[in-house]
Amino acid sequence: MITVRPATPADVPLILSLVRDLAEYEQSLDQVVATEENLREDLFGSRPICGCLVGEVGGIAQGFALYFFNYSTWVGRRGLYLEDLFVRPAARGKGLGKALFTRVAQVAVENGCQRMDWAVLDWNTPAIDFYHRLGAASLTEWTLFRLREGPLKDVADG
Repeated sequence: MITVRPATPADVPLILSLVRDLAEYEQSLDQVVATEENLREDLFGSRPICGCLVGEVGGIAQGFALYFFNYSTWVGRRGLYLEDLFVRPAARGKGLGKALFTRVAQVAVENGCQRMDWAVLDWNTPAIDFYHRLGAASLTEWTLFRLREGPLKDVADG
């Protein structure tokens, strides 16, 4: 039986474990610096900035989806950005990924979002195929940019 539920503060260690599992799958475990403390604050503090769903198969947590809201000036409405969707390998092919994705889409609609965005590594063909099957379109005309640490501080300092 598949269940998708909102994360609770008691899930924070689990969420961090799933984040690490995802980073290991993406060959980037060394880049995870998140802590239980900052996840707890960002998800459940006085001003939460993101939401999280936990997916279970047979009562055992096997995946998660973490999202936050953004804003589209062109649409003039909020949107939802799916930061992470991950299902542990042992639970893949059982429908948990689709159940998590569907619930995130429902959260978007319930909150008046006009679109939902996310990024996928270009080598992750199972995920790309999954999203295409659900009707998602690849935005190949856009290039994702990022400033990290030193360059971000340099720009901020002028």
